[in-house]
Amino acid sequence: MPKIVDHDQRRDQIALVACRVVAENGFDQATIVRIAREAGYTTGMVAHYFDTKQDIIIAALRLILRRIEERLTRPSGDAQADLLTVLSEALPIDEQRYIECAFWTAFWGQVSADKRLKRINAWVHREYMRLFERCLSEGWSIWPQLAAGTREQVLRSVVTFINGVTASAVASQSDWPGAKQVEQLRLQLQLLHTWAAETSAVPAKKVSSWTSR
Repeated sequence: MPKIVDHDQRRDQIALVACRVVAENGFDQATIVRIAREAGYTTGMVAHYFDTKQDIIIAALRLILRRIEERLTRPSGDAQADLLTVLSEALPIDEQRYIECAFWTAFWGQVSADKRLKRINAWVHREYMRLFERCLSEGWSIWPQLAAGTREQVLRSVVTFINGVTASAVASQSDWPGAKQVEQLRLQLQLLHTWAAETSAVPAKKVSSWTSR
């Protein structure tokens, strides 16, 4: 009986290996030959699933976004985690997250010169914003009381901050251990919560806790 192959799983495996290869060797050095070798496949096998290196990179982007969404969202019925804990899942606080984030930063360096990657990046950014807005709406009890403009500024500030910490940690991992990243995020959320509440004149009783509902 022929072996049953899960093709979606194999595509994800190749994409995940590509993340690591890019993170460790840079975008230009992440050739199809190297990706195939690291995945334990022939280049012909990889070519069966992906026509070009760019297709592998795009698959890796989609995979990372899916993995981030799985970490940031909780199944219905689970205990509500506080916002700091949830958003910390997007930071490079362990080896696997570091690899994903190093891949992201390498990808950002390619976007400006490639129209297709620009379109993909725009889509990823929209999905990223949607995901973080969901986290904020579930994690802050004052979110519905905030003005629309305030919510947008908070959302953009959170995303910009996490991107900045990500880039800093990838560039200098030893200077940004996980605990330091989380502490800086805690401070940023606290400052934003205070500013948002004051800007929208939310009653004091509604701002007794900024980390959870």
